[in-house]
Amino acid sequence: MKILISADMEGVTGVTWPDDVLPGHAQWQRFRPVFTGDVNAAIAGFFDGGADEVLVNEAHWSMRNLLLEQLDERAQLLTGKHKALSMVEGVQHGDVDGVAFVGYHTGAGTEGVLAHTYLANSLTGVWVNGTRASEGYLNSLVVAEYGVPVVLVTGDDRTCEDAAGYAPGARAVAVKDYVSRYAAVCRPPARTAAEIRAAAREAAALAVRTEPVRGGPFTVEIEFDAEHLVVQAACVPGVEPAGERRVAYTSENMYEAIRCFKTVTTVVSSAVEEQYG
Repeated sequence: MKILISADMEGVTGVTWPDDVLPGHAQWQRFRPVFTGDVNAAIAGFFDGGADEVLVNEAHWSMRNLLLEQLDERAQLLTGKHKALSMVEGVQHGDVDGVAFVGYHTGAGTEGVLAHTYLANSLTGVWVNGTRASEGYLNSLVVAEYGVPVVLVTGDDRTCEDAAGYAPGARAVAVKDYVSRYAAVCRPPARTAAEIRAAAREAAALAVRTEPVRGGPFTVEIEFDAEHLVVQAACVPGVEPAGERRVAYTSENMYEAIRCFKTVTTVVSSAVEEQYG
């Protein structure tokens, strides 16, 4: 049994503020061991449940935040940027039996601690075939094309509610309760580690590959907080304006859809000014 852990940081134990997750800040340095601790708890739980191999894919910001020297020695770490499937890189090779989303968060324009979708700001909503999409929802559609189930999700309570929509059978662990985008009632790391480990142990039994889901075509709509970002996004071939502050494109499968989405967010981020957005 091989498990892929997609590890993000905004949904980690204790994290509530941008400085907690932005590289270079003192608070970021403080929370790197906590981030690693949440991931280690999941790794331990999966091995408790019978996993033979765990690959951790770093999925936050620079994708160089986890502390390799503190990682459970039974796991391996995929770190660094420029990966074809970004947050779920590794699922496409046919040897992964289950995926865990650790440290995840809710999507842009919704309630949740540090809620966003790919970009920290600028995007106010993303929809796939009319359904509002978080990063978890987008990635769940990608892994489904490879017949791999999402078996575990950790984050705030709103993230767990979101996961119930796209992975209803998965185990979910709320490490904090949403108060505002920048505030939460947080459990201590010792408590959340025990809960994550126990949930991962149970989730291992759910790691069974199925027939790939071919759900396309997928129409993706993206809403921005400023009109000039529509102009920038429409520079990407196949992406067209779709109403006030929106663009849309259609892909035959999620492999292509997520790659286009990544391209749009990269292009758009280059047009965001520091003060005016």
